[in-house]
Amino acid sequence: MDERAYYSQSQTTKAAMLNCPYCRSQESYDLRWMVHKKKDRLPGGADERDRAKFAKAQSYMVLLDDKVSCKNMRCRRPFEISGVKTMAFL
Repeated sequence: MDERAYYSQSQTTKAAMLNCPYCRSQESYDLRWMVHKKKDRLPGGADERDRAKFAKAQSYMVLLDDKVSCKNMRCRRPFEISGVKTMAFL
């Protein structure tokens, strides 16, 4: 059984304070996350290995954005997101 059957997926946004490396301004940016929430019960047709995998599965989030544009009107340069974990357990 595929591990994607254990989770329901949705997208959400979370705010993060980031510093622009070019103009050094600190702003709040909305970052997009894919939320993988563990289902309450195992889908039908599962064997013992699938039950063991499902018992160990946890809900988690994965960061979708890798770059943001600076909010400073004078700068507006895109920069890579650093200092934010790309995966987080719920």
